[in-house]
Amino acid sequence: MPLLLPQVSRREFLKRAALAGAATALAPASFAGIFGNARDQHTFAFFSDPHIAADAALKNSGVNMADNLAACVRELAAWPVKPAAVIVNGDLPFKSGLPEDYAMFGKLIEPVRALAPMHLSLGNHDERENFWQAFPHDATKLKTVPHKQATRFASARANLLLLDSLDVTLATPGELGAAQLEWLARELAARPDKPAIIVGHHNLQAPGGPAGLKDSAALEEVFARHRQVKAYIYGHTHNWHVETHASGVQLINLPPTGYVFKEGRPSGWVRCALARDGAEFELRSLDAKHAEHAQVKKLQWRTG
Repeated sequence: MPLLLPQVSRREFLKRAALAGAATALAPASFAGIFGNARDQHTFAFFSDPHIAADAALKNSGVNMADNLAACVRELAAWPVKPAAVIVNGDLPFKSGLPEDYAMFGKLIEPVRALAPMHLSLGNHDERENFWQAFPHDATKLKTVPHKQATRFASARANLLLLDSLDVTLATPGELGAAQLEWLARELAARPDKPAIIVGHHNLQAPGGPAGLKDSAALEEVFARHRQVKAYIYGHTHNWHVETHASGVQLINLPPTGYVFKEGRPSGWVRCALARDGAEFELRSLDAKHAEHAQVKKLQWRTG
């Protein structure tokens, strides 16, 4: 299953922060926000594509990825409510998933552990064994699907299903595989009456579009068969974008917390607030002057 990092207590957080130096990601004045705010069971925070290197000073495309992730952490810590969960949707390390990259990612993300449970999933720059070894005391490595990590967790208004689209580290395309798609179909068939949100790292492959899921057609067949699937949330393309699939499923392309591929596109994180018949997705751009900063997409779930 994708790694679940349970929320830690105030005492445990301060202890771990002191040992790891994680407190540098937050100003001391921000601690009150971490521990004092109430939780909203319908709010979720999505990060994607942080691309953290062992060297926190490393830049790519003129961007310091560690600084960007730390800025996202600070803003999330200062948010008026705690999210029900935080999902980091793949490509945690900079390039090839080195152990040192995961160690730096863990240090930078540590303050979020005081906010909410975290779910970490895999992208094409991750390396499974190093990923598992980076957090040995935080999660049981149950394999619901052989050689893949897939899990479901429930909220009051939706089931969230986190998929593993990593095929080969450093190979751009991704693949879910027949076994994981069968697992997904079983999970959905067992829960037909509650909205389902699928989260995967790779985009659906479109003709002439950026390389994405090699088995996109099979996932789209799942959309068609299971009408409770309402949204597919993904990263990989480093481009904030929302559109409606031909099936009526909402497609939410998360921005990177790290660097963008196309100059002028926003980096940052996304706040999701679930309603009974839809959801709001708000872009939290690291550039507060960006034209799309604080843009809210109010999405209506398809019927049936």
